Amino acid sequence: MANVKVVNMAGAEVGTIELSDAIFAVTVNSAVLHAAVRAYLLNQRQGTQSTLTRTEVSGGGKKPWRQKGTGRARQGSTRSPQWTHGGVALGPKPRSYRTDLNKKVKRLALKGALSSKLSSDELIVVDAITATEYKTKTMKSMLTAIGAKGKTLVVLAEKNDFVVASLANIAGVKTAYANTINVYDILNCNKLVLAKGAAEQIMEVYA
Repeated sequence: MANVKVVNMAGAEVGTIELSDAIFAVTVNSAVLHAAVRAYLLNQRQGTQSTLTRTEVSGGGKKPWRQKGTGRARQGSTRSPQWTHGGVALGPKPRSYRTDLNKKVKRLALKGALSSKLSSDELIVVDAITATEYKTKTMKSMLTAIGAKGKTLVVLAEKNDFVVASLANIAGVKTAYANTINVYDILNCNKLVLAKGAAEQIMEVYA
């Protein structure tokens, strides 16, 4: 069990928390992390891009010129791909990029991502992240006090619209809940800020 200090929103140490080795001290498997990140990014794709083939472009029904005797290359339609305003050859069509990972791989990837943050000293545990009004300045002061600079992922234990909306105004800061975290967001941040309650929820679910 790793003992990690717990700070308050002012940056002062208020205690410690024991983080489970089964989640925060596993061997990091780069291949599994790559698979998880790739699956996440593919599943974000809409797959709605589309181009018109020569059969779908309107017009072009008349043969441009006769087959022989003009000295020019034979052409059957002005909607062939080589013509301006013609169709697109081998262009993209709507498709699904959906890919799935099995449950064990997903869990292993998430544990590996959390472990990498702890081993890299990029994990901060805050006893409670609360707000009673929409105040970006308060959240910005908190991040500065706890040493969270650059890209930051703040994981909350419970829903708080004041906190989420206030953090949303800060560039590079993203929020999530303990049950919605994903490998990509964890690896893509410089600092992972966990509310103490969120850390306990993660250990309860994934231990």
